[in-house]
Amino acid sequence: MTGVATGVGRSGSVRAPQASGEALVEPPFGAAPQLVAENRQRLSQRDYDLHGRPLLELARQARRELVEQAYAWSCTYRDVERPSWDPERIVLVAGHQPELFHPGVWFKNLALARLASRVGAVAVNLLIDTDAARRTAILVPHGTPARPRVTPIAMDEATPAVPYEERRVIRRDLFESFGQRVEEQIASLVPDPLIRRYWSVACGRARETGNLGAAVAQARHWMEGQWGFSTLEIPESRVCASEPFRWFLAHVLAELPRFRRVYNQALREYRREHRIRNVAHPAAELSCVGQWLEAPFWIWSADDPRRRRLFVRRGPDGVVLSDRERLEVELPARGDQDASDAVEELSRLEGRGIKIRCRALVTTLWARLALGDVFLHGIGGARYDQVTDRLVTDFFGFCPPRFLVLSATFHLPVRCPRRTVADVRAIDHRLRELTWHPELYVDAQGGPQGREAAPLVEAKRRWIAVEPTSRREARRRFLEIRRINQQLQPWVAGQRQRLLAERAETVAALEAQRILSWREYAFCLFPEPMLRSGLEALLPDPGPRQPGG
Repeated sequence: MTGVATGVGRSGSVRAPQASGEALVEPPFGAAPQLVAENRQRLSQRDYDLHGRPLLELARQARRELVEQAYAWSCTYRDVERPSWDPERIVLVAGHQPELFHPGVWFKNLALARLASRVGAVAVNLLIDTDAARRTAILVPHGTPARPRVTPIAMDEATPAVPYEERRVIRRDLFESFGQRVEEQIASLVPDPLIRRYWSVACGRARETGNLGAAVAQARHWMEGQWGFSTLEIPESRVCASEPFRWFLAHVLAELPRFRRVYNQALREYRREHRIRNVAHPAAELSCVGQWLEAPFWIWSADDPRRRRLFVRRGPDGVVLSDRERLEVELPARGDQDASDAVEELSRLEGRGIKIRCRALVTTLWARLALGDVFLHGIGGARYDQVTDRLVTDFFGFCPPRFLVLSATFHLPVRCPRRTVADVRAIDHRLRELTWHPELYVDAQGGPQGREAAPLVEAKRRWIAVEPTSRREARRRFLEIRRINQQLQPWVAGQRQRLLAERAETVAALEAQRILSWREYAFCLFPEPMLRSGLEALLPDPGPRQPGG
């Protein structure tokens, strides 16, 4: 079954598709040209000054550099056509961590390429390598369709979490044997998974780059090219090292008291609207520790690449940046509101190995305001960016551009017995009937067994017909009926045994369904023909090829 559906709830939240082969696209693909036009109109009115640079001017520079650097990155490992460029060129952007994600995320990447083709845009996917690489294993099912199990398979040795940008392959032997180990594990369920072809490319990219996330992402992007999908990719770390982003960063740091106030208020409003009590969801508020204000960025150094929160306080000649552990540097702040000195100093810090990178909400804030005309979100990002919408409105003072939400659900192509919770409830009901109404099932047997139990069945019917006139008589009636029920149990023992066996089989089938229909399995566990045809069936037609795409 394949289909594209809306997954928007009453509160504006989005839901993942439940059935295999279904997708969430909101708004629908057909609305993309109108969405592009509407966003370009909104973004053309970005009348906001970032310490001497109009946002509109900075955005033009940012997207030009984005496309140039994305082309330079992508052409190192796959054939890509250099896109023609002019300031009016449409740019579509998406993003995700460079990991082995599920097919629903891959659907978003392919949709990015297909939509760009239809509207004559450049498609750029951001590799969010500023996120922490916490997992070096994926869950892989094995066993039989009736009794599947799940075991994690490691692609590299576990280490303390560092950003993907800094995460090297530690155990080359473990990494290179990963594909074979995964294939052997899943062989009894999926005989020809994509991992076989995909991982040989990933191993080559690991030998070339040494970086875990880059190897995984570049191999996947290479495969998209083999399927005929044209996009560019670039690590988010390179975006954060660009001059336009540093100007934006310098502005936010200079305006941090106001930005922090708007940021925290937006989070409170989101939690209140969605009745969320967890103060860390969707993100923790920016704290204040004495004179130090927390900024929505990470900071670390090359010799200690653990991400730490960035704190800022006013100094005599600018602002002081610190992780409140080891690092402390100062940025100049000129009285004429020109951030050029601060931008230059941020560049020098990068040269010294001190990295400042944006956190989740600011990542998409910058992408939506400066990098592209439309941002393609997954489900989680779409929920969180309701906070970003408030940030844009309240801090920058204009209407935020709208975004597209996409995801899909695919289950592994494994046939297993289909059961429902209702089946378990029906069996439980019959088991209770055997306990409290065994006479119904004794009668159903007929033959000698039924005749032997007939006196007990008749006695129970007489006691049921009694209308007690006192509590003592009611108590006696209850005890006699219970005694007869217990005496009738040997006549229904066989039925109970069969029902208990049926219940165990049904519960096992439900567990098998739960394991095999998990939507988060990595895309490389699926057979390539099935996955490719399933994903392409959910995409819009390519449309006529646009010049310079």
